[in-house]
Amino acid sequence: MKRVLLPLLCVLPACALFQRPPRPVHAPPEEAAAFAIPLAIPSEGLQIISGTTLRAIQLAMEDYLPWDRKLPKDATPLYECLNRRESYEVATAPASPGVVLVSIIPNPKKCDIGTAPTLEGGATYAIDVNAWRILAMQP
Repeated sequence: MKRVLLPLLCVLPACALFQRPPRPVHAPPEEAAAFAIPLAIPSEGLQIISGTTLRAIQLAMEDYLPWDRKLPKDATPLYECLNRRESYEVATAPASPGVVLVSIIPNPKKCDIGTAPTLEGGATYAIDVNAWRILAMQP
């Protein structure tokens, strides 16, 4: 029993290192009940994104801004802004059969906090959509 217990006690704390991505936040039932989803999505502003493109974007974004990234306590407002996914725009295009390019571009209008617009930042990824892996990344 002691031979099993000691390794088990050593391994159990390591389980805390395996975190699952957080689940999306849902509105309270009262607020959700007040919103009526239309039978059809309005055609004005409609954007159709293929599942392949969506998954490629998600893979690139998970690498660029991981969901479990922790900000330093002394983070500036600009740094905080640039660490929010909604502060970016994404452009995609096919590169070759089985490869999609995904560019993650900072939107200077989103992080307008009274300083000069950020000229650097963002990245372009080459995503292998057959094996679902990052082939290359250019900052």
